[in-house]
Amino acid sequence: MFAITGITGNVGGTIADTLLQHGKKVRGIVRDAAKARAWQDKGVEIFVSNYDENLSEAFKGVEGVFVMIPPNLLPEPGFPDSVAKIAAIKKAIIAAKPPRAVFLSSWGSEQPSGLGIVTTNRILEEELGDTGVPSAFLRPAWFMENVVYSLPAARSTGKYFSFYQPLERAYAMVATKDVGRIGAEVLLQSWQGNRVIEISGPVSYSSNDVAAALETAIGQSVAPVAVPRESWVETLAQNGMPADRSGAYVELVDSINSGWIHFGVPETEHVEGTIDLVTTVKALAAKSS
Repeated sequence: MFAITGITGNVGGTIADTLLQHGKKVRGIVRDAAKARAWQDKGVEIFVSNYDENLSEAFKGVEGVFVMIPPNLLPEPGFPDSVAKIAAIKKAIIAAKPPRAVFLSSWGSEQPSGLGIVTTNRILEEELGDTGVPSAFLRPAWFMENVVYSLPAARSTGKYFSFYQPLERAYAMVATKDVGRIGAEVLLQSWQGNRVIEISGPVSYSSNDVAAALETAIGQSVAPVAVPRESWVETLAQNGMPADRSGAYVELVDSINSGWIHFGVPETEHVEGTIDLVTTVKALAAKSS
């Protein structure tokens, strides 16, 4: 039996599917049982917990746990919601003492500052690195699935508006299915102490490559356009991200563009996925059409 949080999402769902394919039992930890009915039909045990006092019970009697905190693109100053969830996770891990734990972190989490919304993953690593439970922290690159937010504009304007610049600069990307598969494979391993595992796709991609993938996926011309740095806040506000809450996202993108967030960190493992960008974007386009 393995306990999995985030089972209704891309990464957690793939971890659960992979474990089931290996003949393992899965306990899905969810906040809303109604959203997990399809998993019950697959034989998954559903445990309802909102990162509260019963979380330790969800972690008991298992071979391993996969834990993530919900992403928050609009965090309050100091990230209070994520900090509270991390504290609850730490308390539950220490109480339940599962044989091993795999945590979803992010690339860049080794850096002391300049991380924006990735700051919560650095906090997660700092807080959960001393529980005494053998732990693996997954540091995936930028998710290819984020391209889904650019599909409407690509279809309506024939343009891919990118904050990732210069347009020809390649950076690491990875499909969430690769992250989930690799995370499940790590859960099936045994080790002592802590591990940090960088996860990227088979190659790196530039904004020009993303535009080309969109073009292939939707069957129409798509031109990459670099959004001027001085208009980022205004552009984000026009797309639903309030100007007074977009600072953490902007800081993250600045750090990726500058190379402050990067791969190849010393003393980390590195695993490459197999799913390419075009395959991922085609699937996104088909699902959203």
